[in-house]
Amino acid sequence: MRLITSVTQLADILRKGGVAAYPTEAVWGLGCDPDNHAAVTRILTIKDRPESKGLILVAGNEQDLMPWRETLDEVTAQRLISIRQTPTSWVVPDTAIAPSWVRGEHDSVAIRLSQHEPVQQLCAAFGGVLVSTSANPAGLPPATSAEQVDAYFGDKIDAIFSAPLGGASQPSQVRDILTGTLFRA
Repeated sequence: MRLITSVTQLADILRKGGVAAYPTEAVWGLGCDPDNHAAVTRILTIKDRPESKGLILVAGNEQDLMPWRETLDEVTAQRLISIRQTPTSWVVPDTAIAPSWVRGEHDSVAIRLSQHEPVQQLCAAFGGVLVSTSANPAGLPPATSAEQVDAYFGDKIDAIFSAPLGGASQPSQVRDILTGTLFRA
């Protein structure tokens, strides 16, 4: 297990096309540079997840969300950056901002403004949004510890961020930003 304590070092791994596990609000996530097709494909392969499903992106601050906010009206844009008790990934219309290999078969992308400090630090060090998909192979529960991440993926990933898991009881809910429709509780 390659534990990394430095967000700067971890961000450098991601910028070079690496794949890393990191603690999110409730479970461990796998992340990479969303603009790096090879890195995204690697995540999809190790999770046994079809590209057509799409992936969630995570942002560490409001500025990271500007490209999407600019496509929304004022009220809807405010929803995207709102602080919510339950971590929420919003499905936002998107045909040209996130790469097609992140959107999958959709004309939208799910994106979350994280309120978990290690994720915020990692996004800041990286300089933008990251892929954020649960750290688990298809059909298995998401990892809740670095040891479980290592058991699932071993040397198939480049690093594990040694930071605490957040206090949420479940992974983020997923909602349509325009209608409020709940896709995942």
